[in-house]
Amino acid sequence: MAMEPSDDSKNNEINDSGIAINGHANHDDFSDSDLSNVDDGDDSEDEDSSANTRSSYLDDVKRLALACDDGSIRLYNVPESGALTYYRSLPRVSGRALSVTWSSNAKFIFSGSSDGLIRCWDSTSFQEKYRITAGLGGAGTGPELCIWTLLFLRCGSLVSGDSTGSVQFWDSSHGTLLQAHSYHKGDVNALATLPSQNRVFSAGSDGQVILYKASNDELGASKNMVKDQARKWTYVGYVRAHTHDVRALTMAVPICSEDALHEEKVVKIRRRGKHQFSYHKWAHLGVPMLISGGDDTKLFAYSAKEFTQFAPHNFCPAPQRPLITLARDSTANGDSVMLVQSANWLDVLLVTVQNKLTPSTSSREDAKVRQLARLKSKGSRKIISSAASGNGTLLAYSDCVRPCLFALKHKCGKKYALDKLELPKGLPCSQSMMFTVDSSNLILAGRDGKIYIVDIETREISNVFHPTRKADGTISSRESPVTKMFLSADGQWLAAVNCFGDIYVFNLEVQRQHWFISRMNGGAVTSGGFCPKNNVLVITTSKNEVYVFDVEAKQLGEWSKRYTHHLPRSFQEFPGEVIGLSFPPQSSSIVVVYSTRAMCFIDFGLPVVDDVPLPSRSTGPAERTDAQKSTKTKQKRKARDEESKQQNKNNFNFFPFKEPVLFVGHLLDSSSLIVEKRWLDVVEGFGPPVHRHIYGT
Repeated sequence: MAMEPSDDSKNNEINDSGIAINGHANHDDFSDSDLSNVDDGDDSEDEDSSANTRSSYLDDVKRLALACDDGSIRLYNVPESGALTYYRSLPRVSGRALSVTWSSNAKFIFSGSSDGLIRCWDSTSFQEKYRITAGLGGAGTGPELCIWTLLFLRCGSLVSGDSTGSVQFWDSSHGTLLQAHSYHKGDVNALATLPSQNRVFSAGSDGQVILYKASNDELGASKNMVKDQARKWTYVGYVRAHTHDVRALTMAVPICSEDALHEEKVVKIRRRGKHQFSYHKWAHLGVPMLISGGDDTKLFAYSAKEFTQFAPHNFCPAPQRPLITLARDSTANGDSVMLVQSANWLDVLLVTVQNKLTPSTSSREDAKVRQLARLKSKGSRKIISSAASGNGTLLAYSDCVRPCLFALKHKCGKKYALDKLELPKGLPCSQSMMFTVDSSNLILAGRDGKIYIVDIETREISNVFHPTRKADGTISSRESPVTKMFLSADGQWLAAVNCFGDIYVFNLEVQRQHWFISRMNGGAVTSGGFCPKNNVLVITTSKNEVYVFDVEAKQLGEWSKRYTHHLPRSFQEFPGEVIGLSFPPQSSSIVVVYSTRAMCFIDFGLPVVDDVPLPSRSTGPAERTDAQKSTKTKQKRKARDEESKQQNKNNFNFFPFKEPVLFVGHLLDSSSLIVEKRWLDVVEGFGPPVHRHIYGT
């Protein structure tokens, strides 16, 4: 699919701030259920009447072009708010439509199909202008040559990637071949370019990401060819970070946050020193980076301008938020109900600890898991959020259309059943949801930016919160939807976080907003929670910072004032992205911060000691010349160093995981439940990669 270029990009001038459009079909992720709220029109091909032309189309509404398996290109109107609406379809062709892209001025639509043809369509008359036989310029032809991806450049060149491994540059005005490169050993699945469009990247089923650079040398082209089109594209090099097919490429420009309001003051923090992480040498705000995604479930970021100079950075492969909810107080015998969210269903599991674990011990066999029920979404819609009540008797989830509520009931023996409960009509789909501590209310963060409180007993909306950043409570139309919510143990405080890191704190006792916390140092919130005993709000951000807030006093906690921007380097280089927190039920100062790769114990009652090695005294010039240092002085220094190391070990202790971890939660103060996914089990589900002979095998 491809979005129609914006008005400021509908020209032939090179604009460094513009992002190129890359279009290819996404048959796996864009299912019919995702278009359940789309008004689809008639699929008939006779749609070229004069009444349904671009002249009757509103210029302020963009169009989305979708390449479909039936050989047609469908166009949808994309309003600023509301659902997609069907506009019309281009004439159907033989084979499958696999890729689509727009020209920079939106006058033409280019489509690639499984018959090896690239077609140019007029976006006003919706008639085919010309077609290109792509196989003639590639590494060969076959009975089914697939054009997997297309990319249009502002200079007028059209770039295609096909199933022969060829990346070809075409003159879009005449449909003639300019250049062809065949460095891929398999299908070319994706293309991307810099905002300046002087470099093109391709990725394919061989795991390679290849860079082509525009040189000053000109091709031997005809006189009527545009000068920028005649420039030569040279192969620069490749990076193979993925072990399986690379399915997607995109160009991203890192931003700190959304545009701040005029009255909002952005606070920047000065650190003691510069970051020492490798990717910080090339990852900077406003500097484009290339991101690739593959069948190996990995995301890699590359320096777009210094592609071959730096190693790619591996993103955390797991979801940004845990998809598991643990109802700790589920049954009288100590068993716990666990809700596991998948793409189209929910698994309700019962976790039983057979033998009571003693402190400092662990066992993979004592925790037994039994499936109680599986709840499938309606029409295989994608589930976007879920929640379980503290007592494990109520379950809720939201798909892309609406939220649903269920009651878990014990029938007899080991049999359980799920009964659907009606929710008030008109509730929007929810990005985040949770039950109150007493399980009497369901809290929903709607996609409309509002927070709904639903009374379970009456099945009515008891209150609606309008998050606002203004102190006077004035409702702003610019508030972003809430994506995360955290509830205090006593049920008094609710913290709601939007996608940019702003925090809205509500007092549920008086039913109004209590405090607004602006985004911390430009970082997005990755996890959070309230300490069980003192209602202190703990927040972690994407910059690997920890913030402690005194919610009742509306101020930053003393620990944060002292240590937040002076954390140990080991924590700043946290393996993987932090996805969750876990608090011991009876503790007021300890928290476990975890990612898929490691967990870290933090005690807010202990000082923070920097683990950066300090220069040794023995390197000083005076001590280098003093060979007669006494043994007693050496012993004192050694004892002092050991004491410092021991103090450091008591706080910010790291424990790496052998396998990727999805969830960490405390059952008791002395025991934790860790849910992991064996990486070998994940790899076994991958499709086989393109075979490459390894020397010596």
